[in-house]
Amino acid sequence: MARKHSDMVILNGNSHPQLANSIASRLNEKLGSCSLYRTSNRESVLAIGVSVRARDVYLIQSGGPDVNNNIMELLIMAYTCKTSAANNIVGVIPYLPYGKQSKMRKRGSIVSKLMAQLMVKAGFTHLITVDMHHKETQGFFDIPVENLRASPFLLQYIQENITDYRETAIIVARYPGAVRKATSYAERLRIGLAVIHGEDKEAETDHVDGRTSPPAALAHQEFDLFVGLDGLPSFPAKEKPPISIVGDVSGRVAIMIDDCIDDVQSFVTTAEHLRDHGASKIYVLATHGFFGPDAPGLIENSPIDEVIVTNTVPHELQKMRCNKIKTIDISILLSEAMRRIQNNESLSYLFKNVALED
Repeated sequence: MARKHSDMVILNGNSHPQLANSIASRLNEKLGSCSLYRTSNRESVLAIGVSVRARDVYLIQSGGPDVNNNIMELLIMAYTCKTSAANNIVGVIPYLPYGKQSKMRKRGSIVSKLMAQLMVKAGFTHLITVDMHHKETQGFFDIPVENLRASPFLLQYIQENITDYRETAIIVARYPGAVRKATSYAERLRIGLAVIHGEDKEAETDHVDGRTSPPAALAHQEFDLFVGLDGLPSFPAKEKPPISIVGDVSGRVAIMIDDCIDDVQSFVTTAEHLRDHGASKIYVLATHGFFGPDAPGLIENSPIDEVIVTNTVPHELQKMRCNKIKTIDISILLSEAMRRIQNNESLSYLFKNVALED
């Protein structure tokens, strides 16, 4: 039996109020009264002005520039609803914080699993997010996770804004690890693919964590009880080759595809190489756009013609300083997912005909 919209309560944190307002407007709902503020000792305090008892609560909070405070606000909101006897607590988290830290590096930890455990413990019963960095991260959660795709919006932008894209455009993978995503876009647009090899970016596999080697203090010691390490072959050190482009971008509109922009300088460097190889125009498309204070200036003075991102992460101030940054509104995707969950409808339509990239 479908639940009534009157059973729905939408609350939002401080990370992205514009997106929360857009989602509520599309659902013809009003945002619930919710006050989040910090005390003099920087603790977060929550006051909810509506009853959530036996109701379905949707908490809208994205991982923005102030990510750690955003997370704490989110956990406090969920735990407050849990202890106030809410029926269901659905987290609408367009950018899942710490999603990139889903693999063991050096002697660190898998932080995204810690985040998953915290969210489940806080009381979440369902999550909605967009383009996880590694979709396998869903396995860290003991609750349903809807990993929506922004690719249809980005594909539509290319089709509507790049003239004769099938004859003029080419998809560019910035580094070999991005080939799968880039290939998916190229196949759906039926255009060519180029890959940049020898990138300045250090790959995850290049990190030396010491887990497969003896401690430095023991590496040169002699042992009487067993054969030493003299007979074992050593791994040759990795050396990045000079940056090269596999594919012809001369006279083409180069379109770089990624899930997240968090290091603008690397995109600028890639754009310079594309320009040197004859690219006529250069576009950058990504789901999440994290722009630091120097990002607008770097983009404005670079060969990049446009940077297109969705509004999963707030970037209004940076956009005002750079005319090359364009935003695609995906509130319709999030609001439709919320509506379907509220009415116990299938979400498979939202995943139909989308790019199947990582």
